[in-house]
Amino acid sequence: MKNPLGNMANLMKQAQQMQAQMAKLQEEAATKTVTGSAGGGMVTVTANGALEVVSVRIDPEALKDADAEMLQDVVLAATNEALKNARQLMAEQMKSVTGGMNIPGLF
Repeated sequence: MKNPLGNMANLMKQAQQMQAQMAKLQEEAATKTVTGSAGGGMVTVTANGALEVVSVRIDPEALKDADAEMLQDVVLAATNEALKNARQLMAEQMKSVTGGMNIPGLF
């Protein structure tokens, strides 16, 4: 008869390895960037895999019309797209750790 504690120890070891892999992956993801743009390229936002916005570029032509409300909407749209792309980047990378399993709470 198999020792159930041996199986539990093996599961705990696997969980610890997965946790270490995920921590490494998150650390590496912080160095990778993706962009989102809106307004025909009027605004481009860059985010990293840690879901942090790292830069915002506004085309100087967009400032000539100076419609603040429209520019705010374009910045918001570009930011949301960049963050969506960053989440997709992390989800793709997580597949290598989880073996393609969808684990709730992980991106």
